[in-house]
Amino acid sequence: MPRGSTHDRLTLWTAPGIALAVGWVSDSTAAALAAGSAYLFAGLMFSGDLDTRSRQYRRWLFLRWIWLPYRRWLHHRSFWSHGPLVGTALRLLYLGLWVTGVGLPAAWLGSRLGWWQWQPGIWRESLWHWLQAHAATLFWVGLGLELGAVNHSLSDCLVSRWRRWRKRRQGKGLSGKWRQG
Repeated sequence: MPRGSTHDRLTLWTAPGIALAVGWVSDSTAAALAAGSAYLFAGLMFSGDLDTRSRQYRRWLFLRWIWLPYRRWLHHRSFWSHGPLVGTALRLLYLGLWVTGVGLPAAWLGSRLGWWQWQPGIWRESLWHWLQAHAATLFWVGLGLELGAVNHSLSDCLVSRWRRWRKRRQGKGLSGKWRQG
């Protein structure tokens, strides 16, 4: 498994290519920025390694405690944390539950304190219209998040295989009739 610095370098080196490719495919600067930013976020803060005491986990600073239940529930490099689509979707769902669990009570409290008027029906309707208006951007953000996760999982797999191959190769050079001693 690569070190955190290797994952970071891979993310930073490949992010411009992801942004350029999305910009070329979509013919949109906004889509390129959305996907590129999401890719960087996925690689630097939102990877499958949030289930360990990783660099990504530590980068959450004073909010890292929200990932403690996630760390307890998932085994490192499992299908649920590193699986294609599933890992990203599960992390988004998990983070969404935290945002909703904190955001809705805060909105309700703000309405009770007179900071704004709480109208749940209008809020749901506004959210639906916002999602419809920004569907294309959300697609590119989702793609960037998933590509960042795939970069992470693929580098885990390739580096682990390379290290096993190298270890076997070094072991063969010392075994059998070629061993001296």
